[in-house]
Amino acid sequence: MQRYAVFLDRDGTVIEERGYLGRPEQVRLLPGAAEGLQRLARAGFDLFLVTNQSGVGRGYFTMEDVARVHDRLAELLEPFGIRFAGIYVAPEAPDQPSVGRKPSPYYLFQAQQQHGIDLAQSYMIGDKLTDLQCGWNAGVKASILVLTGYGPEAQQLLPQPPPGPVVVAQDLAAAADWILASRHLTQGGSAA
Repeated sequence: MQRYAVFLDRDGTVIEERGYLGRPEQVRLLPGAAEGLQRLARAGFDLFLVTNQSGVGRGYFTMEDVARVHDRLAELLEPFGIRFAGIYVAPEAPDQPSVGRKPSPYYLFQAQQQHGIDLAQSYMIGDKLTDLQCGWNAGVKASILVLTGYGPEAQQLLPQPPPGPVVVAQDLAAAADWILASRHLTQGGSAA
């Protein structure tokens, strides 16, 4: 049975943008993010984190630091009953070879194979053009740009017309509401 997913950028989408985030005590959820994720999970979506962490490739912090940041994020989301089905990290700097660094759809294809995800009925949410491109490259139903983090700058860079379906939402909570409303209109029920 095919499953549906929402793929999420991390910094500026789920948590506050901090530049190069390598310390768990710096993790702060964006307002409404946990509630939005909770609504998506309750509707039957699998949630995946897909994040470029070039701070590792640049030598600013280690993959162990990234793991500690994700442990802290899990602690913050636990009261909402949220668990990620998978967390994919591209640690390379932009000038280093990488199969998974967004806009590459590699990790979305990996989730498709490992978890039986129907990408054509799934979504990508992020605050950068590379996040949107990652979703388009994977053939998701829509890429959603949130106006948190670098979102306002990315909105100015959106190609016209965009090469794939795009929605602009104020934040993750609004993106979740749009996904749930659009699925209700097209399928008359939940994603499960």
